[in-house]
Amino acid sequence: MNKQLSFKMPIVDGKRTKQEIEKVFNEYRRYLATMPCDMLPKVTASYSIVPPSNTNEFNSSTENIAIERIEYEQERNKFMSWLYDGVNRLRDDEREVIVKFYMEHDSGYDQDIWMDLGIGKTKYYKLKGRAILRLAFNLKKEVFQKTRKQKEGQSI
Repeated sequence: MNKQLSFKMPIVDGKRTKQEIEKVFNEYRRYLATMPCDMLPKVTASYSIVPPSNTNEFNSSTENIAIERIEYEQERNKFMSWLYDGVNRLRDDEREVIVKFYMEHDSGYDQDIWMDLGIGKTKYYKLKGRAILRLAFNLKKEVFQKTRKQKEGQSI
């Protein structure tokens, strides 16, 4: 009757969680880059001997590129709004660290950022670690450590 309930809360793996967040920001930088050349339509004429199709389906490379570009833009906009929502849910000081370190055009250096913020090195690294962890939870990118039972189950 007097048994105490014990909850085995999973432990966050900080190193792998940080790697996941860095993958997200690598994708963010990729989306910020310009449109790749292979997605631009061909403007030179190309001739080929192909029998006419009776399916009433019109298909051109320009149309295909336009559709591909629209799908890419939709995917890009969805990703960007997901990331911006996650970053905007951070506290102001955490958001400032994340934006300065990961999201500015020229990614910042830790020393420059803590000097700009007017805080010490130790406080900065605690703040940055907390910001990365909170962002990982906001984006649902957190990685948990595996328990001994889970590790044994995988090795079998």
